[in-house]
Formats: sequence, structure tokens, C-alpha cells
Amino acid sequence: MKAFRIYVIIFLLFGLQWVYTQELPLINQFFPEDYNAESQNWSISQGTNGYIYVANNIGLLEFNGARWNVYPTPNQTIMRSVKAFEDKVFTGFYMDFGFWKRDAYGSLQYTSLVKQHNISLLDDEQFWNIIELDGWVLFQSLQRIYIYNLETGLTKVINSQNTITKLFKVDDSIYFQEIGKGIFKIEKGIAKLETAYDILKDNIVVLIYKENNELIFLTDSKGFHTKSKPYLFENNETSNYALGKTVYSASKLNNGNFIIGTISNGMLYSKADGTILFKLNQKNGLSNNTVLSTFEDSDDNVWLGLDNGINEIDITSSTKIFKDINGTLGTVYTASYYNGNLYLGTNQGLFYKKYPSNEDFQFIKDTQGQVWSLDIVQGELFCGHNRGTYLVKNGTVKKISSVQGTWGVKELTKNKLLQGNYDGLYVLKKINGTWELLNKIKGFDISSKFFEVHHNHTIFVNHEYKGICKLTVDKEYTKVIAQKIDTIITKGIHSSLVKYQNNILYAYKGGVYRYLDKAHQFIKDTLLSKIIKEEEFITGRIVAERNTNRLFGFSKEHINYIKPDKFSSNSIIVNKGLAKGLREGAVGYENIEKIQDEKYLMGTLNGYIITDLKSQKEKTYTISINTIENYSLNHKSKLLKLDTPINLSSKENNLKFLYSIPYLSKDLNQKYQYKLDGYTTEWSEWMDKSDVLFENLPFGDYTFQVRGKIGGIISNTAIFSFSIERAWYISNWAIGSYVVLVFLFSVFMDRLYKRSYRKQKEALLEKQQNEFQLKTLANEKELMEIKNMQLKQDVESKNRELGISTMSIIKKNELLGTIKNEIGKGDEKSIKNVIKIIDKNLNNTDDWQMFKEAFNNADKDFIKKVKSMHDNLTPNDLRLCAYLRLNLSSKEIAPLLNISPRSVEVKRYRLRKKMNLPHDANLTNYILEI
Repeated sequence: MKAFRIYVIIFLLFGLQWVYTQELPLINQFFPEDYNAESQNWSISQGTNGYIYVANNIGLLEFNGARWNVYPTPNQTIMRSVKAFEDKVFTGFYMDFGFWKRDAYGSLQYTSLVKQHNISLLDDEQFWNIIELDGWVLFQSLQRIYIYNLETGLTKVINSQNTITKLFKVDDSIYFQEIGKGIFKIEKGIAKLETAYDILKDNIVVLIYKENNELIFLTDSKGFHTKSKPYLFENNETSNYALGKTVYSASKLNNGNFIIGTISNGMLYSKADGTILFKLNQKNGLSNNTVLSTFEDSDDNVWLGLDNGINEIDITSSTKIFKDINGTLGTVYTASYYNGNLYLGTNQGLFYKKYPSNEDFQFIKDTQGQVWSLDIVQGELFCGHNRGTYLVKNGTVKKISSVQGTWGVKELTKNKLLQGNYDGLYVLKKINGTWELLNKIKGFDISSKFFEVHHNHTIFVNHEYKGICKLTVDKEYTKVIAQKIDTIITKGIHSSLVKYQNNILYAYKGGVYRYLDKAHQFIKDTLLSKIIKEEEFITGRIVAERNTNRLFGFSKEHINYIKPDKFSSNSIIVNKGLAKGLREGAVGYENIEKIQDEKYLMGTLNGYIITDLKSQKEKTYTISINTIENYSLNHKSKLLKLDTPINLSSKENNLKFLYSIPYLSKDLNQKYQYKLDGYTTEWSEWMDKSDVLFENLPFGDYTFQVRGKIGGIISNTAIFSFSIERAWYISNWAIGSYVVLVFLFSVFMDRLYKRSYRKQKEALLEKQQNEFQLKTLANEKELMEIKNMQLKQDVESKNRELGISTMSIIKKNELLGTIKNEIGKGDEKSIKNVIKIIDKNLNNTDDWQMFKEAFNNADKDFIKKVKSMHDNLTPNDLRLCAYLRLNLSSKEIAPLLNISPRSVEVKRYRLRKKMNLPHDANLTNYILEI
């Protein structure tokens, strides 16, 4: 018994694990901090421009698809009702009602109908509902209904003795409920009792509609009724739900379905027959559980005014979301629709449920851990798991391989399969109807996350960090015979390898490449590469869908796929817009699985989304400039008129443009691109931001252009032209003044420069004259000093020559005296002495020294030059050279040397030889040229 209890507990903990949730429409949540107002929102309407208007505690809210604008209630009270009609937005609040109309600056301005028409109100009156019908607008308070004619301004009043709860428009008739009396119908401005059924007298009616020409009433707590009896169908889910809740607001939609908002229980969406499609509350997506107002917009989507926030429900969106609120599922890595069941492989294990159904996902026992793949091969479902390989059947699994880390399973032959694992490739074989692990393919130990089987025993394996490896294996698939890593193609993170239409495809950021057998290499395929947009790249993962022969790629804003054309051999490129934030999953593990008709499932980080790829009629949207803010140098701002071009002063050269597309759903992101002609010629990058500020624009003419895209580029471009005037200091008169001033200044400066130049020239001339005079005096002084020195030298030379001459005279006199004395003796000895004295004086070198000194003074350095040129010359040779320098003949030289002329010729001959002169060279000419 104890063991049985333990088994029960284990079964409850693991065997019956399930995930409770629903596939719900997308919910666009707006909180008070998003729209900058208070939390409660009482009424919602939509204008012809597509903008949403909400009556909030603080005033009127306007949503243009990009941002919220807040217009406070004029008397600072709670705004209770709103109704947009044509170009006006009618609102009702405490002790006033009227309309808002957009001015030329793009802002809403309020006009009070109460003040304009001097309408007398009851004390403490508030207006809770507004309805338009055939040119009349009805404002309902708790005590009265005011009927206002849009054309004439005529106002009628319907009084009530008891509280009026709500005002309803059904077809072309107006109904209201008066507590304690029943339901009234307004005909020609008069209230007539429609029914006094007890339940409809004492219970608040929140919705009136017609079915089979009969009025149906939904009360706040007693469910559905007709005029006289309960309207409770057998097993009607919606009726039963309404009976057990406090209903505050409700709407019947254009498709016949119902939206029912409750106090503290969220909202219900059901079919016309009462079948509940889904419930929304704070746990599974709503901002708050109290629904104060419901509204259906022009795109047939639903808006909810909540006690805390505003929610938009994308009822008509082709995308639904499954959110794992409790975290039981985890991140969905793979999915498969197999034998009527939907299987989800996550990082928590393997889950399944029947599909389509409202059943909850159940956990499949013994699959805890990471699931990498779910592959249908030869009609069987294989699960690649961190702990091995499983065969999946009817919500159970059978382990067929314990090799750790199975990435996936591919068909090899009729009875063999190939699986990729963390450490290489393995072969599975079907033996006696059961798949078993046969062997590992030896010679290859690299992780095989992406692998594909090609013909001729060829296998391709892609490794994000190593590249593509081409393996050739033996016939029995037991070992690798040859392997080659492709070094030509670029390897990259988040790349992938798939087989599509019998072609091996490799995809990464650079595009999609197809393997060509003849070329033995991968070649870029320009058509297939269109599913990977480089400017929106997030992953190189591509998926080949097995049932429809489609090839999928994923980008930031789109799901891109190629499908064969039914009527031709060509392929069609389809770009399905889908915001990346909705399908946020594990990067590199993107997955997509067809589950029903054109519905495809994609795994996310906390569940999955389902999108319908069938073509839908797209609504046309336009972009518009909402507001233009102008900032001056002192940072003060003002709004500019939107309808006409405008001229701005030079100080008003900072402009901020705010623009939007009235696309109110969440499934696609809005992108904007702008250009300012006159400032730039290029369009900006696509961006999410719906405003742009230009600062310090120079003067000139400008045209601002902005366009947008929601999936694809919308048709129109919003344009606004403006001009910025020149600053006063660069205006025409200022420039003319500058020209005159420059001219006058130039004339003044010219004269000033001429005067200054003249003075400088005179001063320079005077300075030069003074310097010249000083220099002349200095030169004269220097010349005088030189002359004095020369005179002094001449005097000294003359004195020296005088001294020498005197000494020479003395010597000659002494010589003559001696000769005289000797001759006076008269003997032969005396005669010999005279001759000897004469000879001695003839050979006296003093005469030569005097000559040499005089010669050097006349011909400076001649003797030195000759000695340097001919160092073998004797003093007598030099003496002869000096005489020849004087151009003396041999006859003239002989007495000077005290030799005969013939002896002079002999000396000349010897001198020629010592100088090595040629035979025909003239000795005298040679000496003269030195």
C-alpha cells in the first residue's frame, strides 16, 4: 500500500505534468506611464483618421499609432465619455460636455456646447455615455439625456425620475435603461417604455443587441434576457460565464462574436452561439482584471479600457501566441505535428497534446533535459535529445540510442538512418522491425549539428567554427575514406546546412549557396539568397519544410520563404511581416513547423507563436505629420501650422517633426524614413523613432519628407515645406551696407597705408642717408688711417733706404779712400790689393739682398713660387730667375752677376734643364707667366 502511494506521487509529479495555457491573440499593453495619465479609462472611440480616443480620469487621450497625447479636462475633472464623429471628438465630464477639434497646428481645441448654447445643467451632473445618430449627438448623464443637433445646434432634453444607467444604439434606434422602470426607446426626441420586465428593471443592463429581430439584453449579473424571459440556451458557455461574474461592459462585434468585460475577472471572447474562444485576465496577458469599457476599432480589433491601463487585443491578426506563464515548457527548440498530436521539444524535455484542441500540454515521461530535434523519417518520429535518441509514438518514447547529444536524424537507406551527435556521425539500422544503434562512422569526431546525405556515399557536415566538411564514406557506412574542408566558402556563426529539392544548401550572412556536383564547390544562388536579407540579418538558419516544399529564412522584421509556383516552373518569394520581438527565440535554433492548413508554429523563449501565411487583404495606411515644434535660440517652443508653407526667422531654425502611421496592432513594427531637401539629398536609415529634430538649420528653402513601412512601404509620403530667412546681419541691405563699409574702409585704409608708406619711405630714406653718411665718414676715416699707415710705412721705407744709401755711400767712400791710399803707394802690391778690393766689393751680397728686397716688394712671393715649383734651384739660379723676370737680356745680366754674357747663356741653359723645359719652350716667357 505504501509503495502504491509512492508510485501515485511520482505519477502525479512526473507522469501527469501539463502546461495550462491558451493560444491567444496578441495583446498590446499600455500602462499609465506609457500614456502619461491616470490609470482608469472609462470610454474608447476612434476617429476617421484612425486615431484612438480614450476618456481618462485626467482628460482626453489620443493615440495616433506612435505616441499618446494628453488633453486635460478643461475643468480638471474626470472625463467619463468620448465619441469621435467626422472631424470632432465629443466628450462628457463633470458639469460639461462639448467637442474637440483639431486646429491648424495639429492640436485639439475644446469647445463647450454647454457654454456655447447656454444649456442649464442639473447640480452635480456627469456625462457617462455619448452616441451619434443621423446628425444628432446624445449626451447621457445619470439624470438626463441631452440631444444635440449638429447642423442647427438645437438641444432637446429627456428627463428621468430615476437613474439612467447606460445609453445603447441598436441598428437605427436609441435605447436606455431607467432603474426601477425598465428599458426605454427614444422616438422623435421622446422616451417611450419598451419593456418593464422585472429583471430588466432591477438589474443593470450592460449590452443590448438584436438577434432574429428580437432584442437581447445582457445584465451585469443575471445573464442574457429577452423582453420578457431569460435568454439561456442549453449548455451555453457564455451565458453560464456571465451568470457567475459581475459584468461591467460588453460589445457585440461585427463578426457576431462577443466581448464581455467584468469586474475583477478580466474579459471573455466568445462566438455568437455562446462558445467561448478564450478568456483573458491579468494572469495570461491583461494589464488589469477590471474592464471598464470595450470598443471595436475599424480593423475589427478590440480595445479595453481598464481600471489600470489600456489594452488592444489583435482579434483579427493572423498571429496567435502561446505563452508559458509558469515556465514549465521553457524555450521551444523544435516542434512537430505528427499523427494528430503537436509535439514540442524544449530545454525542459518533450511535451505534447492533441491538436487542434483545448487540451493542455503534457510532459512525456523520461524526456527531462534538452531536446534538439524532432524529425519525421520514413513515417516515424525521432527525438534528438541531449541523452540520446528516442522513437516517439502516441505520447510515449522509446530510447534507441544512448549516445550523448543527438542533433538530428536523416534517412540513409531504406533500413538505415544517419544521426549526428556531439562527437560525430552514427548509423541506426532497423532489425526485426526495431531501430537499433549499429555503429559509429570512424575517422570523424567533429560535432555534427548540421549534416546532409548526398549521393555516392557523400556526407556534408557544417560546423560553425570549422566550416563545411565533405566526407566520403565506404559502402557499409563504417568509416571515412576521405574528407575535405571547403576553404573557399566563408564560415560563419549561426550558419546552417539543409537539403532542399535534392540540392545541398549552405546559408550564412552572405547569402545562400548551392553545391554544384560538376564544379565540386558551393556557388551563390541569387534567388534563394533573397530569403536572407543582409540589412535585416539575425541568423543564417534556413528551414526546408517537408510538406509544402517551402524554404524559410528569418530576418528582423519578416519571415521570408520561397515556394514553387503552381502555374509555372518558377518560384515565388514571399515576405511575411512579423515583428522580431514576437518570435524571440534561441538564435541559431529558429524553427518553423506546419500544423494546419497555412498555419505555422515557431518556437520562442517562453512558448511559441502561430501565424497564418495565407494571403490576406491588406488595409491601406497613410503616414501624416502630426505636429511641428519650433525652437528658438532661447529654447522657447511653439507649434507651426501644418496646412501651409511657412517662413521662419533665423532665430527659429530648430524644428522637430512628429509623425505617425495609425497602425494600432502589435504584430508588425512601424518604421520611418525621412529626408530634408535643401539640407540633405539622401533618405535616412529606417528607424523606430517617430520624430526627428533638426538643429541650427542655415537659411534657405526646405522640404521635409517622411515615409513609413509596416511590413512593406506604405503608399504616401507626408510633406511639409518651409523657409528660414537670413539673419539680419546677412540680409540684402546688410550685405549692401557691408559692401559700402568695406569700400569706405578700403579707401580709408588705402590712404592710411599710403600715408604710412610715405612716412616710412621718408624715414627709411633719411635713415639710409644717415647710415650712408655715417658709413662714408667711417670709410673716409678708415681710408685716412690706411693712407696714414701707408705714409708711415713709406717714411719708414724711405728712412731705411736713406740709411742704406748712406751706409752704401760711406762704404763706397771708404772703398774709394782705400783705393786712393793703395794707388798712392804706387807699387805693384798696392795695385793687386786694389784689384782684390774691387773684386771683393763686386761680389758683395749686400747689393743682392737690397735688390732681392726691392724685387719682392715689386713682385711679391715670386721667389717662393719658383722654389715651390722647382725645389732643386740654387740661390744663384733664383737670382737669375729674378733678373729674367725683369725681362733683362744676357748682356744686361752679365755685369750684375760679374760674369761674361756667354757664362749667362750657360747658366740659362742649366736653368732650363733643372726646370725640365721642352726644347722649343722660351725660358723668359715661362718665368714671366709664373
